Amino acid sequence: MRYIKFYLLLTLLIISCKTVQETTNVAEVEQPKILSIEEAREIQGGMWIPSLLEGMNENEMQLLGSKMTAKDIYDVNNSSLKDAIAIFGRGCTSEVISPNGLLLTNHHCGYGVIQSHSTVEHDYLEDGFWAKNYQEELVNPNLTATFIKRIDDVTTLIFKGVDDSMDEAAKMKLINQNISEVSKTAEKEEWQTANVKSFYKGNQYFLIISEVYKDIRLVGAPPTSIGKFGSDTDNWMWPRHTGDFSMFRIYADANNRPAEYSKDNKPYKPKHYLPISLDGIEEGDFTLIFGFPGRTNEYLPAVGVDQIINVLNPAKIEVRENALTIVDKFMRSNEAIKIQYASKYASISNYWKFWIGEIQGINQTNAIEKKRAKEKEFSKIVEDKDLVGYQSILSDFEKLYKEIEDVSLARDYWIEIAYRNVELLNITFSAFQLEQAYKKGGKEAFEKAKQRVLSSYEGKYKNYSAKVDQPVFEKLTSLYAQKVPKEYLPDNMNGADFTTITKDVYANSKLTSYEGAKELLSGTPEEVIKN
Repeated sequence: MRYIKFYLLLTLLIISCKTVQETTNVAEVEQPKILSIEEAREIQGGMWIPSLLEGMNENEMQLLGSKMTAKDIYDVNNSSLKDAIAIFGRGCTSEVISPNGLLLTNHHCGYGVIQSHSTVEHDYLEDGFWAKNYQEELVNPNLTATFIKRIDDVTTLIFKGVDDSMDEAAKMKLINQNISEVSKTAEKEEWQTANVKSFYKGNQYFLIISEVYKDIRLVGAPPTSIGKFGSDTDNWMWPRHTGDFSMFRIYADANNRPAEYSKDNKPYKPKHYLPISLDGIEEGDFTLIFGFPGRTNEYLPAVGVDQIINVLNPAKIEVRENALTIVDKFMRSNEAIKIQYASKYASISNYWKFWIGEIQGINQTNAIEKKRAKEKEFSKIVEDKDLVGYQSILSDFEKLYKEIEDVSLARDYWIEIAYRNVELLNITFSAFQLEQAYKKGGKEAFEKAKQRVLSSYEGKYKNYSAKVDQPVFEKLTSLYAQKVPKEYLPDNMNGADFTTITKDVYANSKLTSYEGAKELLSGTPEEVIKN
């Protein structure tokens, strides 16, 4: 309930900022402001939605040197830049660079795939990999490349029927029902997918029609000495000197549509691909970053940024730092474990380094103080214009952020420890979801969920070592008991002996091996849940 109230207030602040601007500059309501180049350089940056570029964003880009129009970037009816940009896997950006579906992405994005093909005898992470022809390209089950075909603003449809007389739970229930309805009734081709995504902390909703290609093969990658040159020291730093790239190829069926892997599939023929320029770059050249994920915190109030920088990020950094230290020790002493954990270690360290840099960047630029100054300007306009309903919005934020601080911290500790960094707890959580599936949908839902869980376990256990996970479990569960707000700490964790608990768990749990997990999940739903 607190979260819902909080995000509704955040919606009000963003809307109110627009209202204040409209009240102050009536002429701007009738027509988008035409920026001067000085103004464009001053405000350049931010996250823009491709389907909404026409108008001020397009003007700003062209003032800064872009030779592209908004339709060159996003066009539903004709080929455009969006048709060459794909979501690689679960969230990386990739781009098609040939008429035969050759896909370029970062080395760290392809790292897990490269690692999955590596062994001590053939270590493609260490040595690199290059397919000399189509036949040598390596198949990757469950890897996808997703193209966005259309983006529709459906905010009005999602908020249909929602009004201020409803309590927060009722509002969110209706919003979720509307999301489901819009997704189900979306106009699309049978091979396309439809999803409604919230943007700007739930202030805007977009229907995204996509095509998900499921036959993605590894073409090439440089050795780690090039692909990860500088490693965590240089990660999230600029300029960088690493060859951070890897190459894949998208395959499609005879109609150039998405299909599961088949030896009969053909290289994908894109509507658009990026030509490679050998001209180099010059000082002042226009730069556009088009990619994923699409989210931003730039509109958070100062108190929200302050909470992230001074409360939430330090907690997450500490958790990952402890996990990384333990895993690193094992990786340095065992070549097989080094390969097993290479991708996981890189994934853990990626945002660990990001959060460190985020804190440094915010502090060095005095960003929180600048936001507070802007908020004072906002309050002055509210006071001068006597804008009813907005007088207490900033003080309400201060109050609500304080209210949710402990639950936000507890949530982040749970995600970082139980879901991301202690593998046995993550595996246990997946098994627990079988019980939830059974309660909601009976035996049929249970069996479907079990197949999904067992399929995921096959990949998880391939790169799992209980020997590595055990000290991570002991360290992080102990940290959880020390640091999580007491209101959210289970009674049985107070004063617990985590050394003894850890030894007992890893000596007796069947979930420490794939064979044990399969045995535990065999039998009727009732038997599995009882076990």
